[in-house]
Amino acid sequence: MITYNIFISHSWSYSDQYNRLISLLSSDPYFHFRDYSVPKNDPIHNAGTVTELRAAIRRQMAPASCVIILAGVYATYSRWINEEIDLAKGLGKKIIAVEPWGAQRTSEIVKNAADEIVGWNTTSIVKAIRGY
Repeated sequence: MITYNIFISHSWSYSDQYNRLISLLSSDPYFHFRDYSVPKNDPIHNAGTVTELRAAIRRQMAPASCVIILAGVYATYSRWINEEIDLAKGLGKKIIAVEPWGAQRTSEIVKNAADEIVGWNTTSIVKAIRGY
C-alpha cells in the first residue's frame, strides 16, 4: 500500500482543527500517510530567527507530496500560512485547500493559492491527496 507524505499548514492557535483533520485522514483504513507538519509541540519553535524558522519549515515540507491548508478565515491573517504557501509554491508542491466544516467564510488567499479545494470530509480529502 502507498504511504502518502503530507504537510498540513495550520495555525498553532487553532491546533484543534489540525487534530480533527488528522483524525479524519486516520479514519480511512485504506489510506496511509506520513505527516511532515509542524505541530505546536515541535522543537522547530526554538528557531532563533524568522529566517531560521522559515528554513526549518521548508525542510519539513520538502519530503511532502502535497501541502494541505485549512482554509478557515483565520488563514487570511496568518503570516506563517502565507509563508507556507510561498514555500509550497517554491518547492513545486500541489496545494489542497480544505474548507472547514460549516464555515460561513473561508480564506480567499488560501483558495486562490490552491490547486484543488475540497470539503471537510475524509473521502474528498483523500481523493485529492491521491490525485498527486
